[in-house]
Amino acid sequence: MLLEAGSFGFSADWAAVQGALATQGLRSIAYDRAGLGFSDPGAAPRDGLAIARDLEALLAAAGEAGPFILCGHSMGGLHVHLYAARNPARVAGIVLVDAATPASMESGRVSAAVGQYGRAARLAAWGAGAGLFGPLVGTWLSDGIGLEGAAKAEKRWAFAAGRHNRAAAEEVAAWPAAAHQALEAGDLDPAWPVAVLLAGPQRERAWLKTLQAAPAAASRRGCVEHVSAADHANILGARHAEAIVRAIEWIRG
Repeated sequence: MLLEAGSFGFSADWAAVQGALATQGLRSIAYDRAGLGFSDPGAAPRDGLAIARDLEALLAAAGEAGPFILCGHSMGGLHVHLYAARNPARVAGIVLVDAATPASMESGRVSAAVGQYGRAARLAAWGAGAGLFGPLVGTWLSDGIGLEGAAKAEKRWAFAAGRHNRAAAEEVAAWPAAAHQALEAGDLDPAWPVAVLLAGPQRERAWLKTLQAAPAAASRRGCVEHVSAADHANILGARHAEAIVRAIEWIRG
């Protein structure tokens, strides 16, 4: 399994999921994109192509050939799509966890929301760089996932780290470009199994959930699960990690 974090996320986000996978004897890979967490910065712009090329180089250096079950959360859905389209021989299936899809950017509502989020991300980068988030490290704001132990400490550190937040804001600014690049790379192969997990009640923001579920609908072997008690962040936490494990097990067949 190859785990791709969402915006402002990094490998620590997947700690509960990786723990649940390990108990099933399943091996997984999570990593920090350039500039995030403990990774060195990467060359600008931090768009989808830059991220895909970095990941390809990382896997080659690590000797990891796949094929992989690609699992993306939130904005990570864009990166999973682009990596899969560029590396079809290395794809065993796809799990999208309350994820963005490239085609959803064609919706005016989504495009407007991404623009607002980009402005908020720039403000967060400024605030973290100015040291304003330090007093909030011990609050729920620093970890909406609900992590434990070392992963929680890492998430809290990243929450207040100026470098991490600046790199994350650069990625969010490139969200429209990343979506366009993923669309240009081509559709997902309908032969790939696709599992979509959606956070919150089924009728909540039904229009958005329809867009998110589209990759499963386009697959010849697709499924959608609504994790009604979860929200966008804590769907990665210990309480809901089993839903992600179930989706991965379903892909494995």
